[in-house]
Amino acid sequence: MSDRRPAPRQPGRQRRYRPLSPLREHLRDSFWVAPLVACVGAVLLAGLTDWLDQEVYRSTLRENGSAEDLLRFTGAAKSVVSTVSSAMLTFIGVVFSISLVSLQMAASQFSPRVLRLYVRSRLTKATFSTCLATFVFTLLVQLTYDDTTDPAKAVSVPITSTLAAVLLVMLSLAFFVLYVQATLRLLRVPHVIDRVTRESLAVLTQYHRLAPEEAEPGRPQGGRTLLHEGSAGVLRDVNIGRLVRVARRHDVVLRLVPRIGDFIAPGTPTVVVTGAGAPRPRRIAAALNVGVDRTMHQDLSFGFRQLVDIAIRALSPAVNDPTTAVQAIDRIYQLTAVLAAESFGELRYRDRAGRVRLVQPVAGWADTVDLAFTEIRLCGAAHPQVTRRLAAALDDLLRIAPEPHRPPLRAQRELLVRAVAANVGDPEDRAFALRPDRQGIG
Repeated sequence: MSDRRPAPRQPGRQRRYRPLSPLREHLRDSFWVAPLVACVGAVLLAGLTDWLDQEVYRSTLRENGSAEDLLRFTGAAKSVVSTVSSAMLTFIGVVFSISLVSLQMAASQFSPRVLRLYVRSRLTKATFSTCLATFVFTLLVQLTYDDTTDPAKAVSVPITSTLAAVLLVMLSLAFFVLYVQATLRLLRVPHVIDRVTRESLAVLTQYHRLAPEEAEPGRPQGGRTLLHEGSAGVLRDVNIGRLVRVARRHDVVLRLVPRIGDFIAPGTPTVVVTGAGAPRPRRIAAALNVGVDRTMHQDLSFGFRQLVDIAIRALSPAVNDPTTAVQAIDRIYQLTAVLAAESFGELRYRDRAGRVRLVQPVAGWADTVDLAFTEIRLCGAAHPQVTRRLAAALDDLLRIAPEPHRPPLRAQRELLVRAVAANVGDPEDRAFALRPDRQGIG
């Protein structure tokens, strides 16, 4: 998808794409990496501060000939660090409890799909990691304490260790305040919807860089089809750079069969290999990330899926919150308006020589419109606030979209009229429910 057709290439120049590795996104989706790195850093910091404490003690002995003043500091330092160590473990439990409550409320109020926002939150990971690192650091510092008060036997005084522990506590408290504020924001529907929209726009920016092209003349057909042999799951993303390198090395063209977000089971066709080369199927399969849930890394439709889920959950009889549905429609309209001027087709990735090596299918315009409006239209036909906002969104899109993209929008507009007619019997109420209003009802 692209907001404009690619500019004509100058003679002798080939358009290249920068491969997008999913490694960074995989690290953000995992919660254990940041705490592990923080704990390793705490171990290194404990060793560094212990060495500095020994150097400070030796320097004081050389300059003054006595370190009795420093030794008086040992008891107070040990008391401070011991208190911090025991209290920090309780503090970690508080942070973890708040996280669990937030996840439970988000799953019940919005959609289970939005839980990924909490898992991917950098601030949540930073808060938990800092608290955990503080606990590990203070625990190690206590192991290095020298309890002797004899200047002839003492080797260090925990001055820098205690200062570092106090600084880590201050940093943990600062992160905790920011974490509580961010968690309260994420428990509010507008902020969750805004986060999903911003991530969707970021994915759309990738599609701008990876613009589709017209079908190349003489493109070879057929080829060898590779079947999925691993565990069943959702195709979360693909390692584009690795697939392009494999295709270039063996002089073939790889064509993905499923779209990102499709569920694939063992025996499902995954890649069609066209060309004389014979790359190893395992090398290709290793570049396909199959998991239990979808991600936003390369899946623009997943953004629409989350917004639609929030809207239809708000329209359920148990919740009955059409205002939240209208807020979701606002963002769905925003994304659809950006896509209205896009050209839809396969994404093609080239190697350094400019030859197409990887072809990736994406959702078409009609499929995107159906995903954006069908379920909300069916669930919200009896809510005039929702139908008025849908009517306004579809009318605006009909003015924005080029003529080839208007038929699916017209179809949705006609279906909206039918749905309202089937659910609203009074003619005046029906006319009111179909009157376009960008705020729904004020």
